[in-house]
Amino acid sequence: MIAHLQRASNTVGLLSYLYGPGDRGDHVSPRLIAGEGHGAPIELLAEPDSLPYLAHALDAPVERLGTRAPVQPTWFCSVRSDPRQPDLTDPQWAAVARRLVDATGIAPEGDPDACRWIAVRNRPRQVHVVATIAREDGSLHNAYRDAFRLQSACHLLAAELGHLPIAPQSTPRTQETRMSSPSITITAEPSGSVSAKGASDDLSASLLKHAGFQQIDDWYGRRHRLPTTTPVDDRAAIATHAAEMLRAARYGVDLDPTLDTTTAFTSANPLGPYAAGAELLRLTEKIRSAENGADLKQALDHLLDPEHGALERIREALEAAGEQITDLDDEAFQLADRFGFAEDFIHSAMSELVDSEDELLSVGRGQQSSEQMRTRSRWLPQFRGAALGASPAAAKAQVSSSPDSRSTQPSAVGLPPRAPGPRL
Repeated sequence: MIAHLQRASNTVGLLSYLYGPGDRGDHVSPRLIAGEGHGAPIELLAEPDSLPYLAHALDAPVERLGTRAPVQPTWFCSVRSDPRQPDLTDPQWAAVARRLVDATGIAPEGDPDACRWIAVRNRPRQVHVVATIAREDGSLHNAYRDAFRLQSACHLLAAELGHLPIAPQSTPRTQETRMSSPSITITAEPSGSVSAKGASDDLSASLLKHAGFQQIDDWYGRRHRLPTTTPVDDRAAIATHAAEMLRAARYGVDLDPTLDTTTAFTSANPLGPYAAGAELLRLTEKIRSAENGADLKQALDHLLDPEHGALERIREALEAAGEQITDLDDEAFQLADRFGFAEDFIHSAMSELVDSEDELLSVGRGQQSSEQMRTRSRWLPQFRGAALGASPAAAKAQVSSSPDSRSTQPSAVGLPPRAPGPRL
């Protein structure tokens, strides 16, 4: 189950589309299955020839705001179920719609001042929820994290319906720990010999010996060196193999680039034509090798930067793919929509991680000590008056509320629409 969230400025135009034939005549028997009008007769107005009055009923709280009304007051969410699973009945889809407006805060259960909303079905395996973000008490719904809350609720609903396997409960494990180990430097000396310094414990010594190094114990302490008889062509291979074993044992290894046989392969692109994937692999390794919060923040900046980060580039690529599909084949609108849904997932991930710099910098602080172990571990004309009238809760709120109370306009959630009207 997946949700696609949009904002619109014209409620009657949106309703005309939902109750109309659709872009390709694919809308079948459009019908209202749920909603809350706070006194407005939305059940009677939900007919093709009464849509202007239904739109007025939904827009009434917005009209009462006057100049304080947002530019895009209409909140529009399309929800699809897994095509491999049986379709839901109208009552089941109505329950899904109520769960979603409750999860996002559009219409929390038991809230007398909640936003007005309706749920419309016009295709199999799909429901559309239309709401206006002006509440009955004159305030505005804060839609900042609605996309994240929608996806979380959809995942939970799919699990409850048996459309997803429920993840098994994880069993507690002993925390993984790593004792602080000295850094080991493997260098090519001017004489041409290869030495490994910085290791003084038996494990590192054993690994270096296994790779082919000889141990030297003298007044300079314990160190390791390749035999002078080692062929020149074998020195880099042995040094690289030793570094790999030491890193696997969680030692920090500084390997001379001239001895690293993996460098040429990596820099040439380890994934062949998939250059972008190779760059992300390098970024992943940089993230994994971060020693503190500052290093981690610096590495993650390449991923999370809102202008030039990898996530933003991926989001743009998905957006461009959806637009190009439509340009190449205007019959492939469903495929274009799938790319739009994927783009929204990336946008949700970015919004969840925004402003995390300070938290990243604080990672690991206060957890260092001299013997520390490092842990790794969201229809009618005669009904017009009733449609536009305030609910009892609104009438009570108008007496006590001031014009500027709770009027902060939320930022629009989701990405800018790619077309003047919604594509379903």
